[in-house]
Amino acid sequence: MIAEPTYTLESLSERLHGLSNVDALRTLADLFPGEVVFSTSLGYEDQVITDLILANDIPIKIFTLDTGRMFSETYSVWKKTNDRYATKIEAFFPDRAAEEALMTEKGPYSMYDSIENRKECCGIRKLEPLNRALKGQKVWITGIRAEQSANRQSMPQLEWDDAHSLFKFHPLMDWTFEDVKQYVKDNNVPYNPLHDRGFVSIGCQPCTRAIQPGEDFRAGRWWWEDNSKKECGLHSHEETFKP
Repeated sequence: MIAEPTYTLESLSERLHGLSNVDALRTLADLFPGEVVFSTSLGYEDQVITDLILANDIPIKIFTLDTGRMFSETYSVWKKTNDRYATKIEAFFPDRAAEEALMTEKGPYSMYDSIENRKECCGIRKLEPLNRALKGQKVWITGIRAEQSANRQSMPQLEWDDAHSLFKFHPLMDWTFEDVKQYVKDNNVPYNPLHDRGFVSIGCQPCTRAIQPGEDFRAGRWWWEDNSKKECGLHSHEETFKP
């Protein structure tokens, strides 16, 4: 049996350097067959990546985290995406017992009471399901862009995620918001109609609002909190290392 090649952060970065997004995604799928996944929130950026994957028949599994608090418009674009590409986006839900205990003990809006409560809710509804979705995978594709927040400006396009022991690849890292919108328009990609109402980043309904002209991109997420704390933990950036 031929041993599976081992890639370091440096060597994999070199393999991907200079490739188009489609070629980079295809290369990752070829290097790690059946072990590359894309997590979609069904927002603008993620719809672009979904199109890149499915329109080009790249064998990368697509999943979403259904927190149980999503907008009806998000479910609508989910259905339109499945219909458009004849696909089935895989759903991961929160652990039922943990969700029931949270709702019983603290009620449906505990996130407004403290940052600790909000992070507890995110942990139950997002982080635990994400851990299950990423188990056994080698590469995690995301829709992160550098201009989305100060925290994300320091992220490289390819990084090592120590918490999940896999590579993370952000194909749209250097794209602008205008680049994203233009791609969606040019390729007639299904998108969430909330984007047309000022929602640039769409998460759970109780924790997301539209932003006003001139506001920061992340201002509509957890708007009652300090800007420096506006991450749910899915993409908190820690210093990377070479495995």
